[in-house]
Amino acid sequence: MPELEQALAEVAAEMAERSDRGNVATYIPQLGKVDPQKFGIAAVTNDGRVILAGDADQPFSIQSVSKVFTLTLALGKVGDALWQRVGREPSGNPFNSIVQLEHENGIPRNPFINAGAIVVSDVLLAGHQPREAIGEILRFVQFLADDDTIIIDREVAASERATGYRNFALANYMKSFGNLHHEPELALGVYFHHCAIAMSCRQLAMAGRFLANGGRNPATGHSVVSTERARRIGALMLTCGHYDGSGDFAFRVGIPGKSGVGGGILGIVPGVASLAVWSPGLNENGNSKLGSIALEKLARMMNWSIFAP
Repeated sequence: MPELEQALAEVAAEMAERSDRGNVATYIPQLGKVDPQKFGIAAVTNDGRVILAGDADQPFSIQSVSKVFTLTLALGKVGDALWQRVGREPSGNPFNSIVQLEHENGIPRNPFINAGAIVVSDVLLAGHQPREAIGEILRFVQFLADDDTIIIDREVAASERATGYRNFALANYMKSFGNLHHEPELALGVYFHHCAIAMSCRQLAMAGRFLANGGRNPATGHSVVSTERARRIGALMLTCGHYDGSGDFAFRVGIPGKSGVGGGILGIVPGVASLAVWSPGLNENGNSKLGSIALEKLARMMNWSIFAP
């Protein structure tokens, strides 16, 4: 088994040579401007090593990867009561599908599809103005990454709001079933802004450390969530973190992961490391094409899998 530094360098070098990079997300205009040649990867181990390759220090829009952090916050606020409003099952449909909402009376299938994350945003709004809820989310991510330079890209947030017609449809539909407690535009304001958080692979891997270490920040030993909750968030990442490509990611990579249409993926190797990869081109399921391939190769090289003995 190669050293992790060598493995990351080999994976980054191989990805740099590939021409089949997928397609950037043009339906959000700001994301459509990103250079598809970019590739970065980072690993932060539980023993404190930070290993980088490629464009690992360039910020990008983390998009739906942020849903891991908003879910963590929402569970801290309302606990298991959240599951009365959001399910825990894979969707099997595209991330912005409205079909299941009709059949399931406005209850989203899981917190990582768009509808589910809008409900989570509605939960975080309780007792707050949208600006306050957005600030709380950003401060939480900064705390997890130990980096107060992390920001929200306001241009990306404005671009999402200007073109987010399907998300408005999802929110209005759930409101009609009583599953949004605030006005749709308020919940969507929180949703669009947390999706527009900009982070580098280094920062994202740092923020994921607590999930790789049983809910504790390995640098300080302080608990972020209970061990049980960390495991359950990891389970949802494995089964639902890549939309209708979640099963294939679990089959090929074998670790919990959460993707975003900005091309980022947060991967968790329990007990070992937090990983982040970024390549803006997406596959047909809206997940980073090279990012998925890179994590598959890295997991194979390092013999990482939650299914390994």
